[in-house]
Amino acid sequence: MTRTELRRPDRLAPGARVAVVAPSGPVPEERLQSGLDLLRGWDLDPVVAPHVLDRHPEFDYLAGTDADRAADLQRAWCDPDVAAVLCARGGYGVQRMVDLLDWDALRAAGPKVFVGFSDITALHEAFATRLGLVTLHGPMAAGQDFLKNARAQEHLRATLFAPETVTTIASAGGGALVPGRARGVLLGGCLALLASDLGTPHARPSAAGGLLCLEDVGEETYRLDRCLTQLLRAGWLEGVRGVLLGSWAECGPYDGVRALLADRLGGLGVPVVEEFGFGHGDGALTIPFGVAAELDADAGTLTLERPALR
Repeated sequence: MTRTELRRPDRLAPGARVAVVAPSGPVPEERLQSGLDLLRGWDLDPVVAPHVLDRHPEFDYLAGTDADRAADLQRAWCDPDVAAVLCARGGYGVQRMVDLLDWDALRAAGPKVFVGFSDITALHEAFATRLGLVTLHGPMAAGQDFLKNARAQEHLRATLFAPETVTTIASAGGGALVPGRARGVLLGGCLALLASDLGTPHARPSAAGGLLCLEDVGEETYRLDRCLTQLLRAGWLEGVRGVLLGSWAECGPYDGVRALLADRLGGLGVPVVEEFGFGHGDGALTIPFGVAAELDADAGTLTLERPALR
């Protein structure tokens, strides 16, 4: 199966208005303010959605009610003055609010830049299946990596403003778990979210024709095993062209995680590159989902066939 590239939004220009939303967990105000200052330093005009600093009245792991989080995202996306929607942080909560979005209205608003990772994986999937839109798996506006790490900042900034300068993305130091080269359309995100998204209205039926990016945080090795095994048993990995593995922070000793990844993914018969440098690790790279690319697992490089943004 050949997976089709998705529609690319326009790159950002100096002075662009960007909206910051919190679709998942609660956002520390101090970190949010630091992120806004950084965005202003990039000559962007960040605006904060009304409920970003809310707390759910019952569940302290949610940033406000499901309806309010969905309304913030929808309002930001449908605002004609907003060029990009940036998530403040991940955590948990997208799966509770994604079905409350008016996808017809979002589609009518046209393509925009969307950035996030971790729990935001469920929105990456929904934006791909419902809007046919390229999205950016990258650092979030109130995330520690975005605030503290120059490499994470600069790779995201280059992707947003000068995407033609970052069409070759080099691994942060990993190598081939399974050697080889492969071409496909980028997709993926947090392993646990991809597994839990199976069978939902916004999940794609399979990763066939794709270069699949996988990473996670805080999951014991047996739980990673369970998620990978679920994807395998569901047939979701059939026809995948290649696999890029990002960070596995707080998932146990890496030797054990690596052995599991080799065990579960080695039988796919496709190139697999490890420790590529996206996700929850320090200095996370920005990966555009929906863009065709070539993976060279031996060299540890990903070459985009066109820039992430127009």
